[in-house]
Amino acid sequence: MDVSVFGTGYVGLIQAAALADIGHRVLCVDTDAQKIRQLQQAVPPISEPGLSLMLEDNIKHGRLLFSTQASDAVAHATLVFIAVGTPPDEDGSADLRHVLEVTRQIAQHMAADRTLIIKSTVPVGTADQVLACARAELQRQGKPELCVRVVSNPEFLKEGSALLDCMRPDRIIIGTSDPIAQAQLADLYAPLCRNHEKLMVMDNRSAELTKYAANAMLATRISFMNELANLSEHLGADIEAVRKGIGSDPRIGYHFIYPGCGFGGSCFPKDLRALLHTADHNGMPLRLLQSVCDVNDSQRNILLGKLRAYFPEGLGGKSIALWGLAFKPNTDDMREAPSRYLMEALWHEGATVRAFDPEAMAECRRLYGYRDDLQLCATRDDTLEDADALVICTEWKNFRVVDFPWLASKLRARVVIDGRNLYNPEHIAAAGLHYRGIGLRHVAPQEAAK
Repeated sequence: MDVSVFGTGYVGLIQAAALADIGHRVLCVDTDAQKIRQLQQAVPPISEPGLSLMLEDNIKHGRLLFSTQASDAVAHATLVFIAVGTPPDEDGSADLRHVLEVTRQIAQHMAADRTLIIKSTVPVGTADQVLACARAELQRQGKPELCVRVVSNPEFLKEGSALLDCMRPDRIIIGTSDPIAQAQLADLYAPLCRNHEKLMVMDNRSAELTKYAANAMLATRISFMNELANLSEHLGADIEAVRKGIGSDPRIGYHFIYPGCGFGGSCFPKDLRALLHTADHNGMPLRLLQSVCDVNDSQRNILLGKLRAYFPEGLGGKSIALWGLAFKPNTDDMREAPSRYLMEALWHEGATVRAFDPEAMAECRRLYGYRDDLQLCATRDDTLEDADALVICTEWKNFRVVDFPWLASKLRARVVIDGRNLYNPEHIAAAGLHYRGIGLRHVAPQEAAK
């Protein structure tokens, strides 16, 4: 099938590459000419495992094309994805200006019926707005006889495994009451449903709410575990034992019950705020989800608090090694990452940061530029030179194995603050290190050595 995709951000590009890889002919359009030139050379603007090779292969075989012209995309395909950004407004609501502008452009260039597929994460009721916008533009253009169908098709991608999520989806949500649109989407996704049917068809508003509800549930599990972790640490319990104890219950499971230093990224914080705004706007405040956000806001300061406890004289003049900048492994995304809240707080208190991340170094430099209190190091080990303490913000695999006696010899204060609970407290304390995780029982170095 011929498919067009408006937007080459994270969602649009991943979706386009996956659809091309299963055999569809996909044309992507973006207003950023420099980005389009890079993509035509198979250079992705984001870090995602396997994406570069998938782009290269599908461009080579003519299944994936790129353009800056909206007219090209509208002429290319009957199925047109809208995958542009919906950044949060000051009140937390999703900004739909880009979605509606793309809708108008599509209607302006239409010469035949088109099906618009909303892939952007949008508030409940957006499909109705898109349909009304398209019809109004067609009326202005003198083309009222043309038919626009609007489908809500939310994405459920996890950064770091997004291509796999696209190629082997748990479910494919199709929001439409139009039988023609439903049949078109069934044909589009048929290659992904060969083993069993994954399409779940519902009305537009239910599909839109499903996306927000899924992220809200996952964020709730994280904040729940973070609160329990903080209580566990206060009571002298071990949150890892608690996690295994409750995760073994099949009604709960182990997914998203790992305590840490707060969730970040492009989805959970933004989508929670948008859902809360929608609920408040409709006179139905979501008190539980407001608490989920409040807990996460507080959790972002937990690493700084642990550092302050070790340096009661203040953090001014201290050098802090930081392992991990991205909000999670296998991505370079630093949007609302815990590392950013920690670094900015450390700089405010007069500390210097020596940081390393396998993927997010360029993004960190883009965000913060060159400054005397930020040193981006070539390796994780380089961050330890003249460092007083080590803080771990991201659970990259190459942070998991460490020679603890060597680490103790490198840190002036022998302090490790672990925001991801990578290490066994007794093993690391046996090397003479002061170790603090999230919700873990404190083991003093001299106790571990006995």
